[in-house]
Amino acid sequence: MAILGPIIKAALNIHEYFTHVDDHHKAQQRVLKELLEKATKTEFGKEYNFKEILKDKDMHEAFDNAIPYHDYHSMEEKWWSRLKNGEKDITWPGMPSYMARSSGTTGKKSKMIPVTDDMLDAISAAGTRQVSALTNFDLDADVFEKEALALGSSTRLEEVNGFKVGEISGIAASNIPEFLESKYRPGADIAAIDDWDKKVQTIAEKSADWDIAMISGIPSWLELMLKKVMEYHKVDSIHDVWPSLSVYTTGGVAFEPYRDSFEALFKKPVAIVDTYLASEGFIACQQRPESTAMQLITDGGIYFEFVPFKPEYILEDGSLRQDVVALDISQVEPDVDYVLIISTVGGAWRYLIGDTIAFTDVNHAEIKITGRTKFFLNVVGSQLSVLKMETALGELQEKYNTSIKEFTVYASKIDGEFHHKWFLETETETNEEDLADALDQKLQEANKNYSVARSKALKGVKVTKVPEGFFNQWNAHQKKMGGQVKMAKVLSDDKQEEWEAFVKEELGQ
Repeated sequence: MAILGPIIKAALNIHEYFTHVDDHHKAQQRVLKELLEKATKTEFGKEYNFKEILKDKDMHEAFDNAIPYHDYHSMEEKWWSRLKNGEKDITWPGMPSYMARSSGTTGKKSKMIPVTDDMLDAISAAGTRQVSALTNFDLDADVFEKEALALGSSTRLEEVNGFKVGEISGIAASNIPEFLESKYRPGADIAAIDDWDKKVQTIAEKSADWDIAMISGIPSWLELMLKKVMEYHKVDSIHDVWPSLSVYTTGGVAFEPYRDSFEALFKKPVAIVDTYLASEGFIACQQRPESTAMQLITDGGIYFEFVPFKPEYILEDGSLRQDVVALDISQVEPDVDYVLIISTVGGAWRYLIGDTIAFTDVNHAEIKITGRTKFFLNVVGSQLSVLKMETALGELQEKYNTSIKEFTVYASKIDGEFHHKWFLETETETNEEDLADALDQKLQEANKNYSVARSKALKGVKVTKVPEGFFNQWNAHQKKMGGQVKMAKVLSDDKQEEWEAFVKEELGQ
């Protein structure tokens, strides 16, 4: 009989009660004030006169007027490069010990984002908030005394110019509190393995020794790991190895395309809980079972601003026009796409993280990620967000009773005219022409701008089917294997030629 589980669940329930945020606007006002106060004497704070902003009756408006929007390149060029040259007190007090190497899908080079002690504390607090919120779900108390497995990047951090460098999941895992280490799997030694295949094989070999109740990781990589564990033990369900498994914390990409294949691995109910952890901080997590949306962590060291996602506001490189006005959380509306802007305890200021979001419930500050500013396919005015693409593909899955877990798309000229070229990872026997026609129709029905573009300059849709695992092969070809790697939904111009050569070689076209 479980004794410790009910005690832990009760303690988490108390923590959830006392840390629950009712007024998100007030929480955000406090965060902005705290950020400005703490960074007043930094070089950034002096340049933009944080002292004067703090005196203003409307701090948000003063903040908006005083400080320009930044993307990674503008922060790096003028500010973060100074940290890397040994200067301190640049955008946040002191000198960070860590740099997070972004594993994102855009850009030719990895980004190196400062990770301060305050940011690590904020991530830890948000993680505790996420676990506390699990008490809102229908879980047995004994789940809370069992083990949790996190499949992230390696915790073996590099030393670069005095900084410890790695992906954010690896940095966070390397800072797990001692009292949690006994429950954390795969454990420090396995988590430090760099080679993806070796790490997964080692997890499979050790898996029978663990009593896993919670798992977390990006769906594509976690599914491969679970299948490897099942293959190693020659079983039909992951519950034959981990009978206590009750919670899967997902994130990084949309889960819905993976739902059917994941549920095929389970023979017991597993709660799916969504999270939003970026290299720049822990942004949101699902808080209640009646909603699949995630609640912004409005009291966790991040100040959020929102710019309506309109094509005329976005420059060609995906950055924002400086003259557009940002809204605070009290000014947003549901079901509107916004460019997400953050200012953080990591020393990022009015920072364009690159994601677009929409509020599903303003009162609860609950959001869905709708796409990327650079993944907004707007050649010849088609104005396709990733969310609209995923919605159309979901309808395609239902129509043809198939699974489409991964995809990529880009605009390309064929015989001098623009077409959208789609590559779908699917085992369906439906031919490519029928898939293209159905996808085209779904997008026209859901998106007026796309329909207009199709009647004018966008002449057609091409679909190429690729087999299961094809995108993992591409990632391996790109030397990107691991728990945080994501496939670009809209392939950048500089990758299209290499991609087409890869497809031709692998498919024998």
